[in-house]
Amino acid sequence: MAKKTVVSPDTSQLNKDIIKKLPNSATIVIFGASGDLTERKLLPSLFRLDSDGLLPEKCVIIGVARTDMDNETFRKKIMESVGAYSRHYKDRCGNWSVFEKKLLYHKMDYDNLSDYKTLNKLLADIHKKQGMNSNCLFYLSTPPMLYPGIVSKLGEAGMAQQSDEHWRRIIIEKPFGRDLASAVDLNNHIHQVFNESQVYRIDHYLGKETVQNLFVFRFGNAIFEPLWNRNYIDHVQITVSEEVSLGSRAGYYDTAGVLRDMFQNHLLQLLTLTAIEPPAEFNATSLRDEKVKVLKAVRPIKPEEVAKQTVRAQYRTYRDEKGVARGTETATFAILKLFIDNWRWRNVPFYLRSGKALNSKVTEISIQFRHVPHLMFPLPPDELLPPNKLVLRLQPNEGMRLGFETKMPGAGMKTRTVSMDFLYEQDFGENILPDAYERLLVDALQGDASLFTRSDEIELAWKITDPILRGWEGEHAPPLAFYELGTCGPSKADEFIQADGRKWNPCM
Repeated sequence: MAKKTVVSPDTSQLNKDIIKKLPNSATIVIFGASGDLTERKLLPSLFRLDSDGLLPEKCVIIGVARTDMDNETFRKKIMESVGAYSRHYKDRCGNWSVFEKKLLYHKMDYDNLSDYKTLNKLLADIHKKQGMNSNCLFYLSTPPMLYPGIVSKLGEAGMAQQSDEHWRRIIIEKPFGRDLASAVDLNNHIHQVFNESQVYRIDHYLGKETVQNLFVFRFGNAIFEPLWNRNYIDHVQITVSEEVSLGSRAGYYDTAGVLRDMFQNHLLQLLTLTAIEPPAEFNATSLRDEKVKVLKAVRPIKPEEVAKQTVRAQYRTYRDEKGVARGTETATFAILKLFIDNWRWRNVPFYLRSGKALNSKVTEISIQFRHVPHLMFPLPPDELLPPNKLVLRLQPNEGMRLGFETKMPGAGMKTRTVSMDFLYEQDFGENILPDAYERLLVDALQGDASLFTRSDEIELAWKITDPILRGWEGEHAPPLAFYELGTCGPSKADEFIQADGRKWNPCM
């Protein structure tokens, strides 16, 4: 077979289409500008977008934090971060001199209303001086406990008001609440200042190119969608495996745990995108309406059922981490078995698993189809022909793999599983995938909320998670299992799925 030629996609027309939808001018205000997220993700992504001409023609980026810095110190700090974390920085470093002129720093106390009024005056002066309109995108990259206060002060300072001539939007990072009650309170608090159309709750998983490719894969190929239901699919596995242990985050994590950290947001979002019905149109309203329908159809796990439908575990040395409570039972690994009670997915189990300090960093969705209804080939007793399996790898080695059976050469009828693979790197070239934040920042500037989470989605996800959390704290809690660092999790994980006559896809 001839060697495959890698053809880099022509993005020029796509970029032109994006530019057409961008406003002519906008100011991006990042609260928490001295934090890790801003340095590692937000500003490197904004630099890349600016280098590709995908920011508004007139754009100012204001970093806001309590740290004492001037503009030059801030720019120098960000230059180091951009050099370390931005895609293709070596090819784009010549653009830094242009980008740094867009960067300003403003020190402020998040609790001081007069500081917000000063910031508002700074925005007005910049807009007047540079001939910009008053479009503003506020990004809350601060600890979640600061969200309500910042939102309130933005409202009191008159900074959330928009008109026919300009818009005001706010991006809010996860976690969005720590349970249903706090999420409802936060939604209500935000809606007192911003209407829902102004609010962009970000989950960076939805910005991943491979996650978005789920839509094209299912709805752009006629051969897959007819099979995407309970008649052909036996079960679905959604895995988010992380190699890192908690380290300095252990103190925070001990009050959250794996369910709040990963399941309520990332894994349930991946579930909705896997199980979703075809939207009537590809827009924010239709897409998010269908996601909400999936969450409404998820069969709740009652507290008394958690021992049968969940696994909780902790890596062996977690209790030695700094800031962790003595004898804590906070789970760093979990499995949920969920069912979606609708026509398409009735009685098809969705196995969701995630954990820290495992043997690999993997995010994937594995679709296992049913066994063939009748086996005509001579196989040893009690041996089944392996079912077809479709694996969607979201990270690393992003791509897809479809496994199917073929006859091995030679006499007799012996089969072997082979696969067809699609890898982004092989087909489009290395480092072609944009960072998720690049896509989501552009969408927010364009006013496209398709890949952001709506308030009712947040609350429904907590309605699924809250009873499990209560069950883990009560008399029906499954016993806490333990696992060693660098393994694929506790032995209880294998026992859990084997009890259903199934096994995990060997991704970890």
